[in-house]
Amino acid sequence: MIARTSLAGLALVVSAAVHVAPARAERLIASVSNHRVTVTPNYSGEELVLFGSVERDASTPATRTSYDLVVTVSGPRADMVTRRKERKFGIWINTDYRQFLKVPTYLALFSNRPFDAIASPEVQRRQQLGLNNVLLTQRVGTDYADVVPNDPFRSAFVRLRSEHGLYREATSAVTFLTPTLFRTGIPLPGEVPIGTYDIEIKLFSDGALVTKTETAFEIVKVGFEQFVATTARQNGFVYGLVTALMAIMTGWMASIVFRKD
Repeated sequence: MIARTSLAGLALVVSAAVHVAPARAERLIASVSNHRVTVTPNYSGEELVLFGSVERDASTPATRTSYDLVVTVSGPRADMVTRRKERKFGIWINTDYRQFLKVPTYLALFSNRPFDAIASPEVQRRQQLGLNNVLLTQRVGTDYADVVPNDPFRSAFVRLRSEHGLYREATSAVTFLTPTLFRTGIPLPGEVPIGTYDIEIKLFSDGALVTKTETAFEIVKVGFEQFVATTARQNGFVYGLVTALMAIMTGWMASIVFRKD
């Protein structure tokens, strides 16, 4: 009898918790103009368009009339290295390096206003708003951690990726077409990495996170480039053999042209 009473009490507690849980006042609906980008030999980059809306319901506070939006686009992750070079005896040599572990090969953050105007520094750090707040795990000696934004290796890594258009942030890139309809462009450079790209959209109001959603798109190679990439990934021996044969054929064709001249 005691066991039955305890179970009944537990059921009442669970039921009460379900009933008092607050309903989400808003939700985000978002999509991207192209979910599959194909890379051909003459691919030079393009721009996708992310568009969406804020869906309000009866539980949305009447005082909530404006929103802020932050869009984070991250490409496939990989280990990368930043090296420090110094000039010694008239030549440049590598003197130190820092390894970045499983960091995005492409990273872009877009918003409708500066991040400082959207949220407090603590919220910015917690929600990773801006390149300075995104976690970029590094191997520092025997430790694994992120470091302060002005760390010379971290700064150099972000700067080099930014120079190639692979890391970027723009605090006026998101446009609200109406109080609830929005859009932003996603620039993709010609050397964009192949793989799946995740898009996270975060909605803020009065400095607090209201809700978020996710979508994605894929970048794939087609034709002979896709064959080479797939072979290199799945069968290193065959890839090496094909590469060697291509080098031999190229040299043979060059020698024929030279003899004809």
